Amino acid sequence: MNATRTRAPRPSSTSRATKPGPDHLALYERMLLIRRFEERCVEQYSAGRIRGFLHLYIGEEAVAVGVLDHLRADDAVVATYRDHGQALARGVPIGPVMAEMLGRQNGLCRGRGGSMHLFHAPTRFYGGNGIVAGGLPLAVGLALADRMSGRDRVTACFFGEGAMAEGEFHESMNLAALWHLPVLFLCENNLYAMGTALERSESETNLPVKAASYEVPSWSCDGMDVLAVWEAARRAVELVRDSGGPVFLEAKTYRFRAHSMYDPDRYRDKAEVEHWRQRDPLLLQRARLAGTGVADAELEAIDVRVSAAIDTAVAFAEAGEEEPVDELLRFVTSEVTS
Repeated sequence: MNATRTRAPRPSSTSRATKPGPDHLALYERMLLIRRFEERCVEQYSAGRIRGFLHLYIGEEAVAVGVLDHLRADDAVVATYRDHGQALARGVPIGPVMAEMLGRQNGLCRGRGGSMHLFHAPTRFYGGNGIVAGGLPLAVGLALADRMSGRDRVTACFFGEGAMAEGEFHESMNLAALWHLPVLFLCENNLYAMGTALERSESETNLPVKAASYEVPSWSCDGMDVLAVWEAARRAVELVRDSGGPVFLEAKTYRFRAHSMYDPDRYRDKAEVEHWRQRDPLLLQRARLAGTGVADAELEAIDVRVSAAIDTAVAFAEAGEEEPVDELLRFVTSEVTS
């Protein structure tokens, strides 16, 4: 007997207004905010104020900014351990993000999550996850809850290409396709899973081909160009929202820094890194703005505004207190409320 795939009806919705074109200045400013935030994190880490692992998003800013510009406030985001850029692009408050990095009580998670585990329920930013591919099942669960509750929402799940070698990727793709769940699977392919190049770990390096084997619409975009990401993400998010089913989007990108601050980065040729730096997403967007007549003074004003925001965030974080030792077991179990 042949099995028949049954798909639940997608939630009813009103007719969707077409999103206007991209705000090029706003895209640039959000990418610059991420870049300057992470550069300041490097300073804080070097001074011993940020401890543990620190995975930088420098070079990949166009991906989060281009994708998250299309999500609504009630949509959900599930991120990786390289999550600072995704959090800021989502609109998570920058002060509490920096405070979390410094392990302070006024951080997003009272300083308990740190760099890899940012979480902010008001913006539906559900991690930050230190486990490779660990966020994919969570995204499927969030989308399943929305489907069962009849909510017209999209869950965007970010992960690196290294996650596609994990069982969670295959299980999540299969269930999302089988149950026709509204998940945008967003693969940030920066070519290296920690120190292992993609061609040394995957027999099929055309990642959309792997994803398409689950009967999921799949394609790639230039992850260094925020406008290319923006256009590809618009198509992807609209398809998820209109069809009610999953979509896989690969953003071909590159991290300019090592895998983490602990990584000596001896597995990449310096000429390769320099080649990718010529396609810095901020430089590309700045050149595009200059080509459309945006004055240098306007770009300099953005630089000043972003720097001031970073200074304010650092001051907010430094004003916070560390969690008292006698509070460290709090939240291990749920607290009873009357």
